[in-house]
Amino acid sequence: MDPSALLAVGQTALELGLICSLTVLALFLSYSMLNVCDLSTDGCFTLGAVVGAVAAAAGHPLLSIPAAMLAGVCSGFVTALLQTKMGIDSLLAGIIVNTGLYSVNVAVMSGSALVNLNKKDTVFTMVKDLLAETPLAGQQNTVVAAIAVLLTVGFLTLFLNTRLGLAIRATGNNPDMVRSSSINPVFTTIVGLCVANAFTGLSGCLMAQSQKQAEINIGSGMVTIALASLLIGATLMGRGTILVRAVGMVVGAFIFRLVYAIALRLEMPGFMLKLVSSVIVALAIALPYLKQQWPIIYRRLSYKQAAARRGES
Repeated sequence: MDPSALLAVGQTALELGLICSLTVLALFLSYSMLNVCDLSTDGCFTLGAVVGAVAAAAGHPLLSIPAAMLAGVCSGFVTALLQTKMGIDSLLAGIIVNTGLYSVNVAVMSGSALVNLNKKDTVFTMVKDLLAETPLAGQQNTVVAAIAVLLTVGFLTLFLNTRLGLAIRATGNNPDMVRSSSINPVFTTIVGLCVANAFTGLSGCLMAQSQKQAEINIGSGMVTIALASLLIGATLMGRGTILVRAVGMVVGAFIFRLVYAIALRLEMPGFMLKLVSSVIVALAIALPYLKQQWPIIYRRLSYKQAAARRGES
């Protein structure tokens, strides 16, 4: 692969990694902090994409961002309500909401499966005009995604260190202790899932506008991508401060997209990309365990080699 192609792969991975890292940060809040496995991520990502695309197509590209985030909040609220008020397991609640969102997303697109933004103003085209005479001309996708990630990481770091944020973290660690401390775990769960899904909706909105279209399957497999990126970031950064761990989520998303982009450049058949995703996820999940087991494996190999040498002598 020549340097220009490698640079193009890195640029693509950076743009997509930054946009997808918003979903990874959402999963970081719900899965790592709140200890809730939210499987509505695919549907919520698509919801943010279609709501943002419809708003942009109607001539309101700036309004599309808060609209997509508000749609994500609604999705998170329903998911949390099913868990906390109706006694449904978190996994089943996510599956139920994800299934129902398919119909909602098609309804938002007026029965169509695609919203085309080719000749419409988006957040990216607006920033492109602003950067036209600057050294960053042509880098609007990276600039917009980077600004969104910086704001999200900053907000998440500050939010999780407030009293409410600490209560959310405590709910994920020990809900019984939180309940005995006169903190309502139902409220903290609802707030946590609403904030997390707002990030997912924002991620979907930016993805649709960067690709100039939103289609009904745009969020397919997003929960797998986000989980793999989260585990990669957690493995790299370890258990530091909230800021360090949040930055790790962004780095993990970039690494995942870089591997994915390289697979595409190697002209791998399209049907193999799902297998690539599965392998990355499996390695990301197994890496902490293998890292922990490596000293034991190394001692066993050393013992066998020493025994073999003694036998030879």
